Amino acid sequence: MTIEERLMADLKDAMRAGAAGERRKSTIRMARAAIHNMQIALGHPLNDAETIQVLQREVKMRRDAVDEYARVGREDRADIEREEIVILQDYLPAEMTLEEVTAAVREAIAETGATSVAEIGKVMPLLMQRLKGKAEGRLINQVVRQQLGG
Repeated sequence: MTIEERLMADLKDAMRAGAAGERRKSTIRMARAAIHNMQIALGHPLNDAETIQVLQREVKMRRDAVDEYARVGREDRADIEREEIVILQDYLPAEMTLEEVTAAVREAIAETGATSVAEIGKVMPLLMQRLKGKAEGRLINQVVRQQLGG
């Protein structure tokens, strides 16, 4: 079953759940709209890899929104965004743990020979290519800076 098929099936279940499935229903609808918009932009139906990219972008947008809402003291809105993140993550592959990211960063640093934060430009492109879709860029950057002593 493709991700889009799962989204459709889960949307039907959420609709049957009534008020209890309202957050899930609205989140899935927003995700399907984003997928549909990308299909229009690309001019072809999305495969699962492309669908995952769209969903990851949606999660990133919500994480940014959580930060903004928390910054201005709107915890009620931040909680809604957090709930939506959890729902969307059901359709994404599991992200790497901090330990796995740290191991990958150490390996990339050894390969590139980077020794300071000034050389982060050598390490990040390699890691972003290797860990694309497996770890969030913000986490990767944070671990690289930590490992390079920044």
